[in-house]
Amino acid sequence: MSKITIRYFAAAAAAAGTEQETWDRPETLSQLRAQLAEAYGPAMAQVLRAGSFLINGVVRRDAGELGSADKLTVDVLPPFAGG
Repeated sequence: MSKITIRYFAAAAAAAGTEQETWDRPETLSQLRAQLAEAYGPAMAQVLRAGSFLINGVVRRDAGELGSADKLTVDVLPPFAGG
C-alpha cells in the first residue's frame, strides 16, 4: 500500500497533535476525512466540517479519488478568517 504525507495547519495541527505525518493512502478524500475524524475525534471533525484540503497544492472540497500521483501530499487547512 502506498503512503501519503499529511500536513496540518493551525487548528488542524492542534487537533492532530502534530504538524506532519505519513499514513497509508486511502482511495478517496471522503475516506481520508472519515479516518482523520475517527483518529483525532471531535476537534478534528470540527476543523474538517468547515476547512479544506490541498492535494499536491490544488484545493479540493469534493469527496472523490485522491488521484494517481506517485507522491501525494495532503494539506489539512482549517477555515481562515479575513478578507
